Amino acid sequence: MKHEEQLKLQTYLEGELSAREAWAVDALVGRDSANQNLLGELRFTKGALAGNEPEIKLPESREFYWSKIEREIQRLETVPATRGTNWFTWWRRKYWIPFSGFVVMMALLLGTANQYLFRSPVLEEIDNPSEETGAFTFRSDKDRMTVVWLYDRTEEAASDLEDLEENPVK
Repeated sequence: MKHEEQLKLQTYLEGELSAREAWAVDALVGRDSANQNLLGELRFTKGALAGNEPEIKLPESREFYWSKIEREIQRLETVPATRGTNWFTWWRRKYWIPFSGFVVMMALLLGTANQYLFRSPVLEEIDNPSEETGAFTFRSDKDRMTVVWLYDRTEEAASDLEDLEENPVK
């Protein structure tokens, strides 16, 4: 059974179809036993709901409740008169929030500038746990360059250095 047929049966039961459509639904129910069973279940359910639905009596009339809803809607639609804001709220919005943002931005800028601009080239010796080698480091932030000079500390290297000084290579 199609969904459309089920909807037609429901509207038929409620009496919302024209005479021609009702005749077409009668013919549909006469041809198909599944439609007959569904129509019977719908009639039974409608009767059970109509007979057992509790009726609640309200102390006020229906118009009273609708007028109450209407008054609430009108109250919410009207714009309440704005109170004057105090000077602190105005000052905070106008000056304090932008000023604090500016201070944070300047702190970040100065921290970055200190790291990159205000360092001078440094010649420093690096501690090396090895007894055989040594190193000097030269860093230039301006040129974005670091030079590390490694040298040999052993006695052989010292004697080779002395030989070089005595007999320079030409």
